[in-house]
Amino acid sequence: METPGRRTARSSYSHYLGIVEGESGPERAVSTMRITEELANRNGVLHGGALMSLIDHCAGTLAFALCPPEMTNVTLEAKTNFFRAARVDDTVTAVATVLHVGRTTLVAQVVTTRGDGKEVSATTQTQLFLEWE
Repeated sequence: METPGRRTARSSYSHYLGIVEGESGPERAVSTMRITEELANRNGVLHGGALMSLIDHCAGTLAFALCPPEMTNVTLEAKTNFFRAARVDDTVTAVATVLHVGRTTLVAQVVTTRGDGKEVSATTQTQLFLEWE
């Protein structure tokens, strides 16, 4: 997804967390992350901040696919409902879909599930399209 003068959709931070990109395009984006001990909180379940990083990466990837070529995207706002825990050694899958695309913003919904298919969270996130120098 490299465009001259633009960065790729994947960051070194996402690589560090072990986020793996699946499907990626203007309709939806899919990312997965295996839960390691390093990503767990003191209770042995996925840390909310690590989950939010997966969600943000997935929504950002979707927005990047719809971003005008001369622009980039950043997260403007996110609202998440957490439903249930995901444990170490499980894999969480994030699926981002478009709710609205405007001239300067995109609103996405990201639903995460754990390996047994049960929902972990649902997020509504707004991405801003802007010029990047």
